[in-house]
Amino acid sequence: MAKKDMEQTEQPEGKKSKLPLILAIVGGLILLGGVGVGAYFLGASGKEQAPEDAVIASSTPAQKAPAGKIGPMVDVSGFIINILDRDEIRYLKAAITLEADSEAGALELQERQAQVRDAILLLVGNKTFDELRDLQGKMQLRSELIAQINTMLQQGQVKNIYFTDFVVQ
Repeated sequence: MAKKDMEQTEQPEGKKSKLPLILAIVGGLILLGGVGVGAYFLGASGKEQAPEDAVIASSTPAQKAPAGKIGPMVDVSGFIINILDRDEIRYLKAAITLEADSEAGALELQERQAQVRDAILLLVGNKTFDELRDLQGKMQLRSELIAQINTMLQQGQVKNIYFTDFVVQ
């Protein structure tokens, strides 16, 4: 009887047990699942905090408007502007909407549309591709445009500028 037990526990040399391989695969899958779940929860909490940080860091006094109060909007038709670059010919295609602080300001913006377009063309035409390709460059351009346009206005002010189209190529 002892020989029968030994014969049953011994395996031929050609066949090895697959149990260690199966345990290793199952353990690896459990480990990967745990890492995936952890990354999901850490990533979800990071995404919620990033926009708040970006808004706080990028807001300027010229961009802050009273909550719920949107001023009159004036569309400035699309632009195609050559921008500076050493290696290639590059251009910016943009459309802009200006938010005025009052109806009188919006009317003045419409009356001075040629001057506003000229100021935008001159300011943007002196920018380089590197200055316009990232968010910080666009925010800087926005604040410069607000300051430039507000210097020519007498009856109102531009509260904000919205880029409704912005393609740099």
